[in-house]
Amino acid sequence: MTRATARWLVVLLALVAAPAIAEPRPVILIMGDSLSAAYGIEQEAGWVGLLEARLDTTAKVINASISGETSSGGASRLPELLGQHEPDIVLLELGGNDGLRGLPPTQFEANMRRMIEASLAVDAEVVLLGIDIPPNYGQAYRNAFADVFVRLADDYDLPLLPFLLEDVALVDGLMQDDGIHPTTEAQPIILDNVWPVLEPLLERNGTDIAEQAVE
Repeated sequence: MTRATARWLVVLLALVAAPAIAEPRPVILIMGDSLSAAYGIEQEAGWVGLLEARLDTTAKVINASISGETSSGGASRLPELLGQHEPDIVLLELGGNDGLRGLPPTQFEANMRRMIEASLAVDAEVVLLGIDIPPNYGQAYRNAFADVFVRLADDYDLPLLPFLLEDVALVDGLMQDDGIHPTTEAQPIILDNVWPVLEPLLERNGTDIAEQAVE
């Protein structure tokens, strides 16, 4: 055996023995409030925990949601989180606490624009998860908040889930005693609400979701 042949065999054996390089997993960053922070229930039972379990090893889920979070707080925290996690997809689930505190919709919209533009600037795709304000705040105020989500989705061409708690809010057994936070039983429904707007982005980012069918 020549020296050149021996070197070639050593290289070949090294290549065969080397562990396969794993494909990078898309990173999903969720910026939300108590609705995404599993308030009052086990973290694993929340819709974000269920999403992480559904995706298993096909994507990495970072839940940066905090109970009581506002759009202002989210806008302040987001730049650091974007730099730290380098997400491919950002889910924005904020606005509920802004509405409950009577924040002007124009200010809420300005905060959301900051988060959207910061995410787009690092080439992350953005999903808007809309909320609704309780009826006692008045229909005009509720409409103004809902319009913010629609306007942002149109202006930035973003996927929008109009109401995160569709088929959950006001349903007996699906809301906790405070009437604001969903129960454990509601969490799979919330995930099913989110999945149709998230699935196309996962596919576009190379996630193999063939086996991640909605249960």
